[in-house]
Amino acid sequence: MAEKKEQKNKEQKTPKAKKEKAKVKKAVVEVVIPTRLEEIYKKEIVPALKKKFNYKSVMQVPRLSKIVVNMGVGAAVADSKVLDEAIKSIETITGQKSSVRTAKKAISNFKLRAGMKIGTMVTLRRNKMYEFLDRVVNIALPRVRDFRGMSDKSFDGRGNYSLGIKEHIIFPEIDIDRVNKILGMDITFVTTAKTDAEAYELLLAFGVPFVKKEVKSA
Repeated sequence: MAEKKEQKNKEQKTPKAKKEKAKVKKAVVEVVIPTRLEEIYKKEIVPALKKKFNYKSVMQVPRLSKIVVNMGVGAAVADSKVLDEAIKSIETITGQKSSVRTAKKAISNFKLRAGMKIGTMVTLRRNKMYEFLDRVVNIALPRVRDFRGMSDKSFDGRGNYSLGIKEHIIFPEIDIDRVNKILGMDITFVTTAKTDAEAYELLLAFGVPFVKKEVKSA
């Protein structure tokens, strides 16, 4: 029995056996189910934008490439537990592990030293990006007190839009009874649009509730 096991182990370590294992791994295909917004984008938004801006190819139609969620926690300088709570909150909201951000410069007035942990961020792509956008537009923003729409003046001139949220408790994933400190966050929608006007129409088609259009074409 011992000789057979030893022979089997030797066979598994041969180059031929390794190649066969590699082929098996490649053969395993991960099935990714498109999200609701992704389906809407492909079936409705792409044809509509192509017609509106007279694109010659479908590849010219702008798309959402990623969403960056950032929490700056200045109070973490005095109390590191606040940062721990921010990390836990942002991971609960996005469903993805976050990365800790550190200070690049020392500022004596704020008792801040270079390298100190002062924030956390998450970059969402593909399915998680669409799922998060769906929850922001249809669940989180309607829970904002006295919400009257989002400003259309927060485009950066390159087709990206930033949204500031004062209270992270608007997300239903957060248990208000367990929150010790209300935290704010910045959400940046990064698109492939060349102009703010194109990015505006893209986000509007996704259901982003803008107040009114004041974006000028480049």
